[in-house]
Amino acid sequence: MAELLSAVAESALAGVRLDRFLADRFSLTRSTAERLIEAEHVTVSGRTVAKNYRLRGGEEISLRLPDPTPAEASPENIPLDIVYEDEDIVVVNKPAGMVVHPAAGNESGTLVNALLYHCKGSLSGIGGVERPGIVHRIDKDTAGLLVVAKNDAAHTALSADLKVHDVRRVYHAIALGNFKEDEGTVNAPIGRHPTDRKKMAVCRRAGEGREAITHYRVLERFGGMTYLCCELETGRTHQIRVHMASLGHPLLGDPVYGGNGTKFEAKHRALFCGQHLFAGELSLTHPRTGERMHFKAPLPPDFEEVLRILRKEYET
Repeated sequence: MAELLSAVAESALAGVRLDRFLADRFSLTRSTAERLIEAEHVTVSGRTVAKNYRLRGGEEISLRLPDPTPAEASPENIPLDIVYEDEDIVVVNKPAGMVVHPAAGNESGTLVNALLYHCKGSLSGIGGVERPGIVHRIDKDTAGLLVVAKNDAAHTALSADLKVHDVRRVYHAIALGNFKEDEGTVNAPIGRHPTDRKKMAVCRRAGEGREAITHYRVLERFGGMTYLCCELETGRTHQIRVHMASLGHPLLGDPVYGGNGTKFEAKHRALFCGQHLFAGELSLTHPRTGERMHFKAPLPPDFEEVLRILRKEYET
């Protein structure tokens, strides 16, 4: 049965967008709030309004949450690059172009579909029927390592370690422009972009966004591009991509944050399927044995080839 929620918009909230009010008051994402408004599940003082409606203050907001209709992922025989596996965890080297879990527009062909087949359904259920075993994610067009939980105890332990930054994740990236420093740290909160809900952005106003910290180190310089090593202290959506773009150095090939459309990309189009970002190293404490484990994967061939070309073009 659909759940009905209600709240009164205080006069101090006059001018705030309805979708933002719903997201803050009922702990929804802004995109979910927008969909509910567009589906006419939301009324303001008894009438439906547009998603960009701004509160006047004093209105009664009613929200009808539709019954959930989870789509259970199905096993699919998709080859996987398994780096390590035991009865508790699987460490996978995900290829670029593969989505981690099913979602609208990507109901099949995901890492979860492949894992359900490989593990014969033996995955943690904490993530729900759409995200079994998934402890952390990496973007569709980012290749690299991630750990998957095969049972709830492992999932709980790994999630707790992520919260206290005990899981070490190191990425390799190629960014546009020349960095002044050889290393540095970006400590800037990240939240949804204020106008483009498909993007994330650094939040400039106090109290907005979630804490996000990225440490970076220059590995090589190639004139107008820089090869970096980035280590996550937190793990926000698109964190490295957003942080590097906020410094004026979007990742090479990134179509969302301004790193695409370069002459280099046009010249070597076959080597691009998105941003040049690779989750190359993963360190964690095994949830059962307590052993500290470290995994490292080789750079993908297209990433390696881009570096080879850059080294050749900018050799001194």
